[in-house]
Amino acid sequence: MSSAGQYSAFADAAIFAAVRTPWVDLGGALSQVSPIDLGIKVGREVLARAGIDPQAVDSVLAGSMAQASFDAYLLPRHIGLYSGVAQAVPALGVQRICATGFELLRQAAEQLRDEVQLALCVASESMSRNPIAAYTHRDGFRLGGEVQFKDFLWEALYDPAPGLDMIATADNLARRYGLSRKAVDRHACDSHQRALQAQRDGAWTEEIVTVDNQVFELEGYQPRGISLARRASAVSVDSHPRPTDLAALTRLRAVHPGGVQTAGNSCAVVDGAAAALVGRASASTRPALARLLASAVVGVAPEFMGIGPAPAIRLLLQRSGLNLGDIGRFEINEAQAAQVLAVAHELELDSTRLNVQGGSLALGHPLAATGLRLVMTLARQLRQHNLRYGIAAACVGGGQGMALLIENPVYRA
Repeated sequence: MSSAGQYSAFADAAIFAAVRTPWVDLGGALSQVSPIDLGIKVGREVLARAGIDPQAVDSVLAGSMAQASFDAYLLPRHIGLYSGVAQAVPALGVQRICATGFELLRQAAEQLRDEVQLALCVASESMSRNPIAAYTHRDGFRLGGEVQFKDFLWEALYDPAPGLDMIATADNLARRYGLSRKAVDRHACDSHQRALQAQRDGAWTEEIVTVDNQVFELEGYQPRGISLARRASAVSVDSHPRPTDLAALTRLRAVHPGGVQTAGNSCAVVDGAAAALVGRASASTRPALARLLASAVVGVAPEFMGIGPAPAIRLLLQRSGLNLGDIGRFEINEAQAAQVLAVAHELELDSTRLNVQGGSLALGHPLAATGLRLVMTLARQLRQHNLRYGIAAACVGGGQGMALLIENPVYRA
């Protein structure tokens, strides 16, 4: 694999605090909530938990993939304003599909080189509110002509360059790396079991903020807020992890004939939002959650897009002067079981350091927000187990991979 790509090192960047909503299944309690309002919720919460005045924020960076509300263009700006950030502070929309959460952190760390002291990073995704859309009817409908409304969520999973959907790219990796249906089902089963155990252990309690019905006020402007669906009064835990076994997964039909990927060993479709505060480590009066050391992003063949984390991690390690043995934990997004297993095979990663609390097969993958979850989950694992370095990584539709290197600021040798 080529070592080409983009590498960035950060001398004085840190995550001061990070939170997220629960990840809630498609059509669940968060299904009617605008991603802007989910973003405001976590934006307000991360500032409150860090004990930081919103007026101290110098930059707002926000990301969301789907046009999931009619005011979607305004998502970064409204998240900033309704989170209490000063009106003079600009907001920027960021998008790198499944690595959007990483890209938010990378751009925040880059901004610290200039005049920015503190950046609010928010990623929010409503998969439930992906629209049924048409791009060809602005001028009306021809008599007897084709009506071209389609499910945006379903169609967005198809890459017209290789003529493959994302599931097919994972099946390609299964063939390339000799991954059997049993192996990918076993990984999916393990992911659910690990996630259920982590949930029982309270592993995500610190990072999850309860979401309930509420109104967000902004003096001089219209109020907005959250109204949960399905008569829910509040949601406080991830909804998708569930007991399963290999026999149940084996009974599911493959999405493509001859393939290994099924609905059971592919990532869950969920709604959720996450936020992080990024600032200069030297300016913190108390230990940060994590230090941001470096990022790497690479391109790979679209038909094998899921392998992207492997060359990204290699580039990250090479340029950072580290090796795989130096990394205490890896959090690699589980878009599909075959995809993450192919990455582990390529890098020769052992399962004791990879996704030890389960992954997106069990928790779900709200596209823009996943990267922030991976990083905050990773950071807390490093602290809990007194490990120094961790890497979070994800594949990106269209053929990219991105990885982020973080350090435990309270590590004791």
